[in-house]
Amino acid sequence: MARLLTKRTYFVSILAIALAGLPGLAQAQPNAVAAFRRPIVSFHKTIHVAVAHIEAAHRAEARRRRERLYATLPGGVSLATMNAIAACESGGDPTVVSADGTYRGKYQFDYGTWESVGGSGDPAAAPEAEQDYRAALLYVRSGSSPWPVCG
Repeated sequence: MARLLTKRTYFVSILAIALAGLPGLAQAQPNAVAAFRRPIVSFHKTIHVAVAHIEAAHRAEARRRRERLYATLPGGVSLATMNAIAACESGGDPTVVSADGTYRGKYQFDYGTWESVGGSGDPAAAPEAEQDYRAALLYVRSGSSPWPVCG
């Protein structure tokens, strides 16, 4: 029995059984039961906050990995050149979609062009660093012609 009490996983169950076995606890002392509710609610809130912090840290690390992956633009294309194109195409907004839905993201890719440079899914949903990288690939391959007004 002493070994059983040293395991944390069993402690709460044993405590609940012990409290349930006390005669008339709930009827004689309703505040005693209520006294356990506040710490339990507080504990649950603490767990939820901790989980949220851990998830946020995981998302931040994934974002940093993606940024490192796409940190260097291919072909020596300058970020200034790409930023000028993006500013003209979308105002620099990586989530923008044209009125008819054809052109999407910071560089206003259509789906076919996006796929031709290795993208998958919706260009407007891709991370900004990936959009920069794929636009630079397109720029190396085709120059400014994919952006006839802004290139």
